[in-house]
Amino acid sequence: MKETDIRQPNTVQTILSTCACKLTRNVLRLLGRGGTALPGKVAMKIAPNILARASAGMEVIVVTGTNGKTTTARMLSEAYAAAGKECITNKSGANLLSGVTAEFVTAADWRGRPKSGYAVIECDEGALKQVVPLCRPKVIVVTNLFRDQLDRYGEVTHTLEEIRKGIEKVPDTILCLNADCSLTSSLGREGKNPVVYYGFDEPQGIQEEPPLSDATHCIVCGEKYAYEYYTYAHLGGFYCPSCGYRRMAPQFAVTKVGQMNAAGSDFLLRYKEENGTETSVDKETEVHVAIPALYNIYNAAAATTAFVSAGHAAEDMFRVLETVESSFGRMETFHIDGKMIQMILVKNPAGCNQAVTYLNQMTEPFTLALLLNDRTADGHDVSWIWDVDYESLAGNDLIRRILLSGDRAEDLQIRLKYAGVSKEKLYLSHDLQTFTTTLLNEEGPVFVLPNYTTMLLLRAELAKRAGKDAYWN
Repeated sequence: MKETDIRQPNTVQTILSTCACKLTRNVLRLLGRGGTALPGKVAMKIAPNILARASAGMEVIVVTGTNGKTTTARMLSEAYAAAGKECITNKSGANLLSGVTAEFVTAADWRGRPKSGYAVIECDEGALKQVVPLCRPKVIVVTNLFRDQLDRYGEVTHTLEEIRKGIEKVPDTILCLNADCSLTSSLGREGKNPVVYYGFDEPQGIQEEPPLSDATHCIVCGEKYAYEYYTYAHLGGFYCPSCGYRRMAPQFAVTKVGQMNAAGSDFLLRYKEENGTETSVDKETEVHVAIPALYNIYNAAAATTAFVSAGHAAEDMFRVLETVESSFGRMETFHIDGKMIQMILVKNPAGCNQAVTYLNQMTEPFTLALLLNDRTADGHDVSWIWDVDYESLAGNDLIRRILLSGDRAEDLQIRLKYAGVSKEKLYLSHDLQTFTTTLLNEEGPVFVLPNYTTMLLLRAELAKRAGKDAYWN
């Protein structure tokens, strides 16, 4: 497929678009609003392809996929910064074309020329086909594909095709793909792009087929997959006994997982290192990532794969992983009046089940807060909560109370009733101020599992009390 031809804006359009974007962002920030997407919309009204001008000549890494985009992008942007390379990134999470455009244009000079040589951008799966022809990334990372926002994306194979459409528009871009995800891995089968895989080379304690899988049958021939081992959900050592489609051997492989606790995780990573000649040598390095949970090992492996594939030293990434902080709402910790409150964004059953697994590993009593909205940014279909293993929470005697809030709090209440959670353990309030006060009066620690819009609302309340910046900062 031919690369997409992009009509560049003329000089007058570029100047007007850039100035309008910067002015809109500044006004919105003065008003205490994020200004994450509207400035980009204003810029594109004047010059639809202004992103192409504002990103021209930059080394860009784009991160997409269902789970892990924001955290992986944060790891990458911090690695660039630690290596002394000024890097722009959409850390607010505004990952549609308008939000991406806003970040590039506000970081450009008044003539729309980049002032930085590097960018790390997280991109919505459906927006990839709009974004990448304009910013021409050096690397695209695809983290995984799970069922998510059914009212918007439909079946997960539709999301896969949306990503494929974007990749086809940039055939020279390096793809960094999760080898353990049969859907993601399939993106490397037939395209022209150079491909680098990452994944786990060891099982993670799951012996039998997990109850939740978004990819049970072969994407090539339709036969049911078999597995040599699992990590979680449909991730693992898959293979098709009929047509032979199987997991690719990853160039960046997690070979052993060590200690995992609330302070982070240790693992061994095997990868190929260039030695100054045309050959490369295998290295195996012990890595510590300062964010807990198994899926953050995946994110760390994805970030390392992309960073090295872009031509940078793995050691720079490893140093960053040792101290990296979570992105807003993603394993983010608040300390308020001596109490630890950890917020874990959940938006689909696969991610929520991993959060539940993490909570069931706690060794001291805690309070749990669950929040659920069904607004546009969340997806209007909340039926996914019935695929979450809340039953395991019912048997967890370390949970003192479960606090419920959000527009669909009653749905959570009913779900927990059927999971066997005692009614006496539940507290429900739709009023955010009352809910926040109740949460802060609980005996710590407190773990909060919100979906996207409830996370933004509650985070704003907790950030004020903890002295943290707004999420766009």
